[in-house]
Amino acid sequence: MSAAASSYAEAPTRSITAGGVTYAYRELGPTGGVPVVFFLHLAGNLDNWDPRIIDPIAKEHHVITFNNRGLGGTTGKVPATIEAMADDAAAFIHALGLDRVDVFAFSLGGMVAQALVGKHPSLVRKLILAGTGPRGGKGMDKVARVTYWDILRATLVRADPKEFLFFNRNSSGKRAAKEFIGRVQERSAGRDLPVRIQAFRTQLKAIRNWGRAEPADLSTITQPTLIANGDNDRMVPSVLSEDLHRRISGSELVMYPDSGHGSIFQFHEQFVPVAAKFLQR
Repeated sequence: MSAAASSYAEAPTRSITAGGVTYAYRELGPTGGVPVVFFLHLAGNLDNWDPRIIDPIAKEHHVITFNNRGLGGTTGKVPATIEAMADDAAAFIHALGLDRVDVFAFSLGGMVAQALVGKHPSLVRKLILAGTGPRGGKGMDKVARVTYWDILRATLVRADPKEFLFFNRNSSGKRAAKEFIGRVQERSAGRDLPVRIQAFRTQLKAIRNWGRAEPADLSTITQPTLIANGDNDRMVPSVLSEDLHRRISGSELVMYPDSGHGSIFQFHEQFVPVAAKFLQR
């Protein structure tokens, strides 16, 4: 059995309630097997996922994207901590009747995914962590400063902040940024609600506190883990991906040259087969 939509741009937005929160989500691909749940980045909503990543993975897997509490079309107030965000993610997954999922997590979503594995280890089978870092990682608490600076730079030239936050400002990075922004705008109807400024600020504060907290014991992550980033991630420094790789036993690391935070979007044609093979094994 397959979801009716043939592409992410056409997938209907659904809702489900758990713990007093009504979560907005979309799903695509064949049902059955272990679903892949996508965890969003800072200030992201359902429309921020690159269809060139979602669509090919959904050819073989049941893909689920969702807004955590207080974001986009999901009700409630954004939690103040990464750990509370992980509890909400677990509540959403359980509300769908799922007890085992693979997690594809980008940026802030990768922090939430790490906390989810720590608090609800039996829920996660495999883990993909892109453009993210560990609790207490060196430089993690600088994310807010870089974010505000790049938002200012983007505002001055009337660009989408993700063009500055996710991509290098050289010719190849600028071209990749424009292409990515075009792809996430392919959905013309039923678009998600924008993320509110207060929600964004609460998320940024939670990231800063995550960065300043006691370093996590990553030896507790025993799930097969694929880590990906660009070699020039200014937002969540690339060295943190290498740190994750060293500390998560048996993890795999792919680093893309001459790219930044959004390397998996810039190099989607190379990354998707790697991710699909990892999930399929």
